[in-house]
Amino acid sequence: MWHVTGEDVLEILAALRDFDVHTGGGWGVDALVGEQTRPHGDLDLMHREEQEPQVLEALAALGFAETLSWRPVRFVLTDPRGREIDLHPLRFARDGSAEQSSLTPGEPFHYPASCFVTGTILGTTVRCLSAEQQWHFHQGYQPRERDLHDLALLREKLGGHAV
Repeated sequence: MWHVTGEDVLEILAALRDFDVHTGGGWGVDALVGEQTRPHGDLDLMHREEQEPQVLEALAALGFAETLSWRPVRFVLTDPRGREIDLHPLRFARDGSAEQSSLTPGEPFHYPASCFVTGTILGTTVRCLSAEQQWHFHQGYQPRERDLHDLALLREKLGGHAV
């Protein structure tokens, strides 16, 4: 299995610099911590739904093509090297908050405006999701080993307590 490196993340984010894209998942947690803390099999990105055609065009220029669709909730792009990007389309409101479709109709995932923050990857500032939002998204399912790792980092980031 290919691992997505910090250099890969920065290459992908550089290709998407003109778009409103935020890092989530494991790389989002590591961005909040400011260093890579574990291997990552993919890169989770939240993007503006209306920017999706341009985002896909920019990623296609890097060799990425769609390999899995759970639209409108999420979809996966993979490049010939095996790097994966898990894309999550967001619909933004005027107040800066956003919603993402879920597998349960009428029950979207909510992103408060305050959850869109910045962190660092390899010393480079990147847009990511807040510790509180990451904690929220790690609830409601049986955590895997990597999720427990991320939750421990989030708990530390949140001052030793969960939200």
